[in-house]
Amino acid sequence: QVQLVESGGGLVQAGGSLRLSCAASGLTFSSYVMAWFRQVSGKERELVARIKWSGGITKYADSVKGRFTISRDNGKSTVYLQIDSLKPEDTAVYYCAADRRWLLTTTEYEYWGQGTQVTVSS
Repeated sequence: QVQLVESGGGLVQAGGSLRLSCAASGLTFSSYVMAWFRQVSGKERELVARIKWSGGITKYADSVKGRFTISRDNGKSTVYLQIDSLKPEDTAVYYCAADRRWLLTTTEYEYWGQGTQVTVSS
């Protein structure tokens, strides 16, 4: 059974930083593209970052470039999202997701975590 478990969310002031983690189990982690999405209540889930199987290639949404950094540790089956210079508009539930397809940029990812709340106060 595949499980993705996010952690690291919380309440932070604008300008602060957070590091989200997503621990995966039940899958061959290094065979999967890992991604972070976020969703604000009432809005569509948005892909913010993804990372290739080996970790050498990453892609970011324009809205987070320069502030978000995705990384992975295949030995620990964990993907991370470092979020710096947080803004109130970054407030959302952040989900990690896994899929074998690199070109997939929609919510059709195969596996999902339960999400972790990030709240940024102004």
